[in-house]
Amino acid sequence: MVTKVSQRKIPLFLQSLLLIILITKSITVEELPELFYFYLGSIISSLLALLLAFFHKKASLHMLGISSLTIFCIFCSIRFQYKPVMLISVLLLLNGLVASSRLYMKAHTPKELLLGYTIGILPQLFLTIFWL
Repeated sequence: MVTKVSQRKIPLFLQSLLLIILITKSITVEELPELFYFYLGSIISSLLALLLAFFHKKASLHMLGISSLTIFCIFCSIRFQYKPVMLISVLLLLNGLVASSRLYMKAHTPKELLLGYTIGILPQLFLTIFWL
């Protein structure tokens, strides 16, 4: 837990940079389009969180990550005609547990949780039109 929003800038920049290297050198859109667009959505989410940090706004990165993964798994199940009810149920439960724990620890406000949730979901939703 960092105390200042400005302390998030370097880790978010490094995360974005490493994800960019990953999809340019390892995971290509031709070989694994689903995974490529998942990581591309992660890059967009990280850059949005970084942009918010420059405006002294804090978004929950935990919520960003779990919501992004949940949406990705839901759309993978649609794409591959697979019904992982238990997996999606557990992920939705984890969304609630992560949010509750962040509130309980007083690490975030509800607004910051909602902001992280939104930043995690929107890029994934938008990018699914390219691979679904």
